[in-house]
Amino acid sequence: MVTGSRRPGSTILDPPCPMTMTKANLIAEVSRIVETTHKEAEAIVETILASVATGLADDDKVEIRGFGSFRTRQRAGRIGRNPKTGESVVVPPKTIAFFKPSKELLGLVNPNDGEGK
Repeated sequence: MVTGSRRPGSTILDPPCPMTMTKANLIAEVSRIVETTHKEAEAIVETILASVATGLADDDKVEIRGFGSFRTRQRAGRIGRNPKTGESVVVPPKTIAFFKPSKELLGLVNPNDGEGK
């Protein structure tokens, strides 16, 4: 659910009002900034997301300069516990998607981290 909105005239890099950025919000923002139709913006966003997903599925590292990088990591198998029964459960190893933000993105999210050093 969107709990806020962008200020009129702001760009995607300006600090937004508190909100949840959904795929629909992202499509609307791309459509507004690029001045294209909703359908074309949707195709752009879908293509980018599909490319990232395909790269991860192929075990490739996906790097977007100024934003961050996506890659897969292997989680080892372990013995877990069923919280309801307390019974031990074998949790098999699995592959997970991992995101590492760039320094630029971290600077936008935490603008005061560089002060006082």
